Amino acid sequence: MRVIFIRHGKTKGNIEKRYIGSTNEGLSDTGIYEIQCFKEKYPKSERIISSPMRRCIETTKIIYGDGFEIYDDLRECDFGDFENKNYNELKDNSEYLKWLESGGKTGFPGGEGYFEFRMRCVKCFEKVVLNNNAESVTFVTHGGTIMAILERFYYEKKSFFDWKIENGEYLEFEILENEDGIYLKDL
Repeated sequence: MRVIFIRHGKTKGNIEKRYIGSTNEGLSDTGIYEIQCFKEKYPKSERIISSPMRRCIETTKIIYGDGFEIYDDLRECDFGDFENKNYNELKDNSEYLKWLESGGKTGFPGGEGYFEFRMRCVKCFEKVVLNNNAESVTFVTHGGTIMAILERFYYEKKSFFDWKIENGEYLEFEILENEDGIYLKDL
């Protein structure tokens, strides 16, 4: 089975380099324009799945139209007290500095925990692909969600931050199975 991950188009918060997780922000004019201009480059797919967040639904509709499924557990991490803020607004915040020093491995104050977020994404991905009869499935979701899934399932060990992709970019893999379970490998 072929698996495609698409990161949603740009939002105003992305352009301003804000932590946009649980903020249900739509695409910016730039984001809409970029997705519309390049929508033909995205691979065709039998099954389309989207995060419930507005920016993902808008991206999905531009590329694939209607007829897609929504999975709540594909939403981005809730950044809690850091939500909708950028580095300049947080650089003097002691909790933010602790989070940076941990390499992003502590939870977000007032938000979601490091392991909880990753497990939510991984379990949702497993649920979809293990109950799938389609030859290809596309996930239109968030950078953090994609990073969590690839950190867990890519056949070679890479860190969470090795999988950072830009808004509107996509990655394509083949899903394989062995005695240890499922894993992803480049096409």
